[in-house]
Amino acid sequence: MSDLVEPLVKLTDEARSKIVEVRSTEPDAENLGLWIEVSGEANGAYTYTMELRPLEDAAAEGVVQRHDDLSIVIDHDSVEKLSGATLDFTGAGMVMKNPNQPAPAPTWGADRPEPDLSGELPQKVLAILDTEINPAIAAHGGYAELVAVEDTVVYVRMGGGCQGCGMAAVTLSQGIEVAILEGVPEIERVVDVTDHASGSNPYYEAAKK
Repeated sequence: MSDLVEPLVKLTDEARSKIVEVRSTEPDAENLGLWIEVSGEANGAYTYTMELRPLEDAAAEGVVQRHDDLSIVIDHDSVEKLSGATLDFTGAGMVMKNPNQPAPAPTWGADRPEPDLSGELPQKVLAILDTEINPAIAAHGGYAELVAVEDTVVYVRMGGGCQGCGMAAVTLSQGIEVAILEGVPEIERVVDVTDHASGSNPYYEAAKK
């Protein structure tokens, strides 16, 4: 645990007052701090988890900032992503004004020529998707499609029941990625470019640590 002289995340008076007000309704309020963590990404911006937790849990878990009578703990993995952000409270609730944004996923559209999937490597990957992957995940109403192959990296997009599925990361890492890496040794990495945040699966939650 470490304390910052200069705040990593700035806090407006309105936000601090609201957090202190909410905290005052909790048992042992003075020993509670606000935990802030980047929990995932949606629509080109970070999503956040904010909760009141005992400050005794802060040891080795995050960076502690003190704002008068309120302590904020920023999760270690979120420090770089939250540097320079400001937490405000408006009529819409708590708003994180963050100058940092996630790195955009590769896109293929009008501003970029369609990838050539006719080469030897793309055809090998397509064969694995068609014969091994899609028949297996079709039982769950899902499918995986090849978006592009660039150098030794394969980009895939999931659809159907796999889009927004809470188990999509497992499907990718333990199913699709393993099959492609074993079947096409020239490939070194498989990247999921699916917009899972717009999926309809009711079990989807923003990615957490």
